[in-house]
Amino acid sequence: MMRSLTLNELSKLCGGLVLFASLGLSLCGCKAKDEGSGAPPAAQVIRVADMNLITIDASDEAKFPLVAAGSVESATELTATGSVFPDISREVPVISLANGRVVDIKARLDDSVKKGQLLLKVQSPDITNAFNAYLKAANDAQLAHKALLRVDDLLKHGAVSQAQFEQAEDTDKDAAADLAAAEEQLETLGVDKSHPSSVVNVYAPISGVIVAQNVTNAAAAGVGLSGSATAFTLADLSEVWIVCDVAENDISRLQLGQGARIKLNAFPDRPLTGRISDIGPILDPTLRTAKVRIEVANPGFLKLGMFATATFTSKAKEIHALVPAEAVLHLHDRDWVFVPAGGHQFRRTEVHAGRMVEGNRQEILSGIAPGQQIAGNALLLETAGNQ
Repeated sequence: MMRSLTLNELSKLCGGLVLFASLGLSLCGCKAKDEGSGAPPAAQVIRVADMNLITIDASDEAKFPLVAAGSVESATELTATGSVFPDISREVPVISLANGRVVDIKARLDDSVKKGQLLLKVQSPDITNAFNAYLKAANDAQLAHKALLRVDDLLKHGAVSQAQFEQAEDTDKDAAADLAAAEEQLETLGVDKSHPSSVVNVYAPISGVIVAQNVTNAAAAGVGLSGSATAFTLADLSEVWIVCDVAENDISRLQLGQGARIKLNAFPDRPLTGRISDIGPILDPTLRTAKVRIEVANPGFLKLGMFATATFTSKAKEIHALVPAEAVLHLHDRDWVFVPAGGHQFRRTEVHAGRMVEGNRQEILSGIAPGQQIAGNALLLETAGNQ
């Protein structure tokens, strides 16, 4: 038999139910707010060890003794890469002044030729026209001269006036001038007036190598037919250019007439020397480099397009660091040394290594200073750090 709740008990029960409902709604509201806020999760930081930092055990510190970098006074060197080019002042076009058709070619691309050597023959109507003009001029000059002689004889006998004589004299001079021009035209075209021919010979104007050929057998020759008078291009390769790209920041270290040591990729055991003949006035807007031209005497093995490395030595001397060769680590075409970083640690530091010095020592152009402490054996320390 159920007992009836009193008014006081009923009031307490209702209050508890209201409190429970309020707590439930509050919890649901907080959960909804968290799920619908859209805030990104907190970032997680992953710490990566310094790859250039090596830590050794205190007990192994004696295995890696330190050395102090010495000093050496030497001239600053600058290295630049370039290619072999012909000296454009030594390039000469072989031209055919006569328009016509090529009937014979005596040389071709890459041939070495001597000055005066026959290169090609051109059959040209220009020769016929020029010789015809020469014959007419010769006849007119002969007739004018005979007329002058007759007028001169008549003047002596008083049969003609002085004015008539002067007119005959002027005609004779004009005819002589026309004849001289016709003879010069034949000579320009390369025609012997005593043995005329419709075929003109074209000879090499200098000794050199044919670096360009613009004609073939049966092709048109001369500017009137082919569009260009140049049949071949000869280059005297006894002296060539090495054209290098030098960075904008290094241009101030160079000057005209400065010497350069040349090393060829194809002949590394045959070093050459040259001098700077030009420093380009225009920078490449993308690479920020200038063209530097070096004149080099060709011993005979230099070929156009070869890659070369030029080393320039400045006149002013600077003091650089000097370290044992084993203190320098050569890794991935770069040079490194290990500098103490405290707490039994060494930091791998990039340097710019220079020439080798007597006593198995190497010059350091930049990266460390004279007197600075470094690890005496870089390879041994690098090996220990990789274990």
